[in-house]
Order: sequence, then C-alpha cells, then structure tokens
Amino acid sequence: MHAITISEPGGPEALVWEEVPDPVPGEGEVLVEVVAGAVNRADIMQRQGFYDPPPGASPYPGLECSGRIAELGPGVSGWAVGDEVCALLAGGGYAEKVVVPAGQLLPVPEGIDLRQAAALPEVTCTVWSNVFMVAHLRPGETLLVHGGSSGIGTMAVQLAKSVGARVAVTAGSEEKLRRCAELGADILVNYREQDFVAEIKQATDGAGADVILDNMGAKYLERNVQSLAVNGRLAIIGMQGGVKGELNIGALLAKRAAISATSLRARPLEEKATIVAAVREHVWPLLAAGHVRPVVDREVPMQDAATAHRIVEESGHVGKVLLVAP
Repeated sequence: MHAITISEPGGPEALVWEEVPDPVPGEGEVLVEVVAGAVNRADIMQRQGFYDPPPGASPYPGLECSGRIAELGPGVSGWAVGDEVCALLAGGGYAEKVVVPAGQLLPVPEGIDLRQAAALPEVTCTVWSNVFMVAHLRPGETLLVHGGSSGIGTMAVQLAKSVGARVAVTAGSEEKLRRCAELGADILVNYREQDFVAEIKQATDGAGADVILDNMGAKYLERNVQSLAVNGRLAIIGMQGGVKGELNIGALLAKRAAISATSLRARPLEEKATIVAAVREHVWPLLAAGHVRPVVDREVPMQDAATAHRIVEESGHVGKVLLVAP
C-alpha cells in the first residue's frame, strides 16, 4: 500500500507519499481500506517533531478515517467485511489501509456521505468526552468555545445547541463568526477586535460561562478563569497558546470552579472504546436525524497532504479539511 511518511521533522514538504508494507490486523483489530482521512492540528505537530505517536501506534499521521472493512482480526465480532465505517485512530489515517481496534470503529451514520464521515470521529469523541462526560454541560447553561470555526468548534456548537445550551464562540474573522452563527452560535466574539472576557460577562449579565472549551492553553488561562461562572468548568484540550501559565487559585476557589486537561490519542484502548460507545449512543442519532452534521471545508488528494497541511496552518478554513485516498 501507499502512505504518507515523515522521514524527518519539518514543514509540509516533509510529508511524502510512498509505498510501505501493508498492516496486518491482530487480536481484536480490523483492517480498513481507507476512503478518506482528515487533518488535525495533532498531525501538524507530529510532522514538526513535537507529538510522537503512542507506543505501538502506526508511525504515519492521521487520527481518523472512513472506509470499508477489508479483514477481521481474531476475536472480532459485530462487524463484517465490507461494512462502511469511520474510525478513531492513534495514527495511520494518511494511508490506503489502516488497522483499527474494533472498539474504535463506528458505523457511517445514516444520511452521511462515506468520505465526509472521515470528519467525524476525532471531533465527536473530543467534544463529547470533554464537554459532556467531563464538564457535564447541561441545558440552559452557557458554553464558550474558543476557535468556534474549527472542526472541533463547529461540532461543539452543534452538540451544545442540540441539548439546549447557549453557545458563545471566538473566531478571528467576521466570515468565520457568520458561519458559526449559521450553526447556532448565540454570542459571537472576534478575538482580534474584542475582549472575550468583557463580551462574555456582558452577554451573560455578569454571570460568565458555565463551561469553556479551550484549545489555547497558557495564553488564555487567566482570562478563561475570569470568564467562568460560579461552579464553572474549564476544559483544556490544546496548547496553541503555550504550555506554561500562571493560575490564580484564589480566583478559582472563589468561583468553586474546576479545570480539566485531557488528550485523546494516548488514552488506553478501554477508555477510547468507552468514549466511542458514548458517541455512538448519543451523537449518532443526532447525525441520522440531521440535527448535527460534519462541516467540511474542502477535500484534497491524500498524496498531496502537504497542501492540506498548508491550508490548515493558514487557518483560513472552516471545519475540517479531508484527505481523499486514490
């Protein structure tokens, strides 16, 4: 088969489409013929040399894909060769074939195109696990999503609205904010021109956000705590704004607030399977009913992954950029 390899860390040109050995499914795994994958920020960090795959994972980038089951490994039940699926991966999605633990497979939702289903696993699992399983967003509460026009952001907006929450987003352009509003966002903040702390306070009559989904890390830590409501929950899922920040514990105590920080890729298989099962139970019916949908900005040939990485790094897109296998 062919896959995107990274011979040494570097820019997008470090991504090379070349022939590699076919993967073989082991106990509890399936082999998937990939139709499409999706680009995530973690892939860019891996290409740059800052985010190695977990031990035992494929060395090729790619944290999600869609395709058809080509082979079942020993001990797999409930799936059949030819099933159309999408999958959460620890790596290997930028390839023509990938091995997946059976617990990380999802059927393609009714009404969703097989290629576009590649945009679902990482964002749905990230949003559901953090916003709902950890931060316990409830109907009537306010969710603040940083990077509302990203793949994760566009899914967070839709899922929060589906449970009856109020949603605030930050984004860097009026066009991106307009797209967020189309998905249901209620409070729109241009972070280049507005102070999100002041805007959230004003929009909530001084109460603040009950839950914040943050991809920035250190840069936003202090202001996120300022933006939290009493009993608020800050869920940190990224570190685009740095890894070290100063935390005012007194402010946190005064609000009886909580901070969680999670990653998905390195979790044990059992934890990933639990999250995937919860997503299938709670999110898949919303997709089938048309209440939630993947947001895909564009599709790029997988062998031209370098172009896809440049698009994502330029941050002009909304939603996900897909890689379509030959």
